[in-house]
Amino acid sequence: MKNKCAVVISLLTLTSLLLAACGNAPSQTEGNIRLVASTTIVGDVVRQVAGEEADLLVLIPPGSDPHTFEPRPQDIAALSEADVVFVNGLDLEEALEPALQANTAGLLVTVSDGIEVLAFDRDHEQSQASEGEGDEHGAGDPHTWMDPNNVIIWAQNIAAALAQADPQNGDTYQRSADAYIAELQALDGWIRAQVAQVPEAQRKLVSDHATFGYFAGEYGFEQVGLVIPGLSTNAAPSAQELASLENAIREQAVKAIFVDKTVNPALSQQVAADTGVQVVFVYTGSLSEAGGEADSYLKFMRYNVITLVNALKP
Repeated sequence: MKNKCAVVISLLTLTSLLLAACGNAPSQTEGNIRLVASTTIVGDVVRQVAGEEADLLVLIPPGSDPHTFEPRPQDIAALSEADVVFVNGLDLEEALEPALQANTAGLLVTVSDGIEVLAFDRDHEQSQASEGEGDEHGAGDPHTWMDPNNVIIWAQNIAAALAQADPQNGDTYQRSADAYIAELQALDGWIRAQVAQVPEAQRKLVSDHATFGYFAGEYGFEQVGLVIPGLSTNAAPSAQELASLENAIREQAVKAIFVDKTVNPALSQQVAADTGVQVVFVYTGSLSEAGGEADSYLKFMRYNVITLVNALKP
C-alpha cells in the first residue's frame, strides 16, 4: 500500500512540475492576433494601433525598395496564416501582388482606401511602357504616407479592420488609433512651422522619382522635375528628359536633388554634378533599421522635413 501511495504521489508531483513548467514557458504568439504588413512604414502604423502584444510580421525589410521586393517562402507562409494583411495599395507593392492575391487567407486591407489619390502625368509612363520599361501605376500616386493627414486615414482603416478581425478588443484598437491620430495632428502642425522657414520662392523640389506629390501639395512646394520620370524606380529616363531636367534646375535655381536612401544615386549624382547642386539623401520608401534616425513614421517625417528645410532655406 505504501508503494502504491508513493507511486501516486510521484505521479502527482511530476504532473505538477510539468504543469508549472508549461505555465512558466513563454506562450509566444498563442492567442494574439496575427498580422502581416507589407512595408516598414505600414508596419509601424499598424503597430501603433494594434499594440505591442500583436503578432506582427513586416514583409519588406528596412532599406529595401517596395517597388521591386519579391517575397520569400517564409513570407508566403506568413500570408496564409495571418488574420489580417495590411498593404499600402495603389500598386506600390507591385512585385508582391501575385503572392498577396494567391496566398492571403485572412482580411486583405488597403490602408490607403479613402484617400484622395493624386493622378500622375501619364506621358512619361506611356513612353517608358512602349520601350518595355512599364511603370503603370494606373491607380495614381501610391506615396500617400508623405502627408501625415493621409496617415490619419490609415490609422482609421487599420482600427476598423482590427476590430472586424478581433471584435472583443475593438474599443482598445480605437483608443490607440485616436491617441496616434493626435500625434499625427501635432506632427502636421510642426511640419507647417518648419516649412515656414523656407521662402515660398525657394520651395522647389527635384527628387529621384515621384515621391513628394502629397507632401508638396499639402505644404506648398513645387515639384520642378524628376530624375526618374515615374512613380516607380523601375523606369529609366531618356537623354532628352535628363537634358530638360537639367535646364529646369538651372533656370529655376533649384538648390538640391532629394534622393531616397534605398535608390541607387548614380544618376542623380550625375545630374547634380552637371548643374552644380547638391544631392541630399532622405527616407521615402522605408524606415531605418531599429534604433536608427528614422525607425518610426513620426521620426521618419521629422528627419525628412528637417533635412529638406536645411537644404532649401536661405
